Amino acid sequence: MARRVTIKDVAAAAGVSVTTVSHVLNQFSGARVSDETRERVEAAARRLGYAANGLARGLRLQRSHTLALLSDEIATTPHAGRIILGAQETASARGWLLMLLTTGNDPKVEQRELRALARHRVDGVLYATMYHRVVTVPAQLGSVPVVLLDATSHDPAIPSVVPDEFGGARAATGHLIAHGHRSIGFVTNVDDIPATHLRLDGYRTALAESGADVRPELVVAEVTDARGGYRAATALLRRPDPPTALFCFNDRMAMGAYRAAHERGLRIPADLSIVGFDNQELIADGLHPALTTVALPHYDMGAWAVRTTIRLVEGGGVPATPQAVMPCPLIERGSVTAPA
Repeated sequence: MARRVTIKDVAAAAGVSVTTVSHVLNQFSGARVSDETRERVEAAARRLGYAANGLARGLRLQRSHTLALLSDEIATTPHAGRIILGAQETASARGWLLMLLTTGNDPKVEQRELRALARHRVDGVLYATMYHRVVTVPAQLGSVPVVLLDATSHDPAIPSVVPDEFGGARAATGHLIAHGHRSIGFVTNVDDIPATHLRLDGYRTALAESGADVRPELVVAEVTDARGGYRAATALLRRPDPPTALFCFNDRMAMGAYRAAHERGLRIPADLSIVGFDNQELIADGLHPALTTVALPHYDMGAWAVRTTIRLVEGGGVPATPQAVMPCPLIERGSVTAPA
């Protein structure tokens, strides 16, 4: 029978004292522990499979040490599964349990799940959405700490974490510019959501910073699936002066852009460079050539939301930056080169 991992094992693996490990995993509000040390302790606890004695601690503090991740449809999509992984691993490392509830965007189901949360007496709720948008937190959650995950609200007192849509789009467009492209089309989204506006702003900013013309006629909006991407890319490639590169709102639209390019006999990237957004690996790695794209920081967002919710539950207060914006890294693959 394997020996149970102890707090001393975690301390040795992280290179810190037992007291520091205790302060980190028990969220001791008075402890002065750097973020780097905190992350090292949590990583060591996860790696070793350390499980804190949550039952004894819960009886002492009158808490269930249970959080709920209430989402619209995250649990049903492999695309956003790393949000759940980041949240679950972070909660587990601190000895907390994470419940997962999905509404399927059905208001009746959401009301049922909210009643279930009240019965289970969870200590805090991660209110998550499938894509970055503005939400209204249900009144039934007013009695527990709430953190918004991939969403914001009009109430600045509610902590939230979202991806840096602007920075990601700026980096994607800048990557094309760095390869020599000056005529860059944007296959964008028709929905009136923050991601649409912020990614468009990032695209325009990168062009303006490079001295390239910002041409409205090179921005075409469609629905965010492969068919929409195909129609938008086709419209751009039919122009008498077609762009030499396309930046696509997401990887599904980029998949449609690949089809539009192939139908016109264009080789990717020799004749047309393409960059996507989201890093949906089943799409990005499956396309030929593999798609250069921008990754959404799903894991980090889930981990931040759990850390912040536990902080609120433990009385640590709202973080210094309650509205966190996580960087979106560029993932380079084979769909970009210099223009012919």
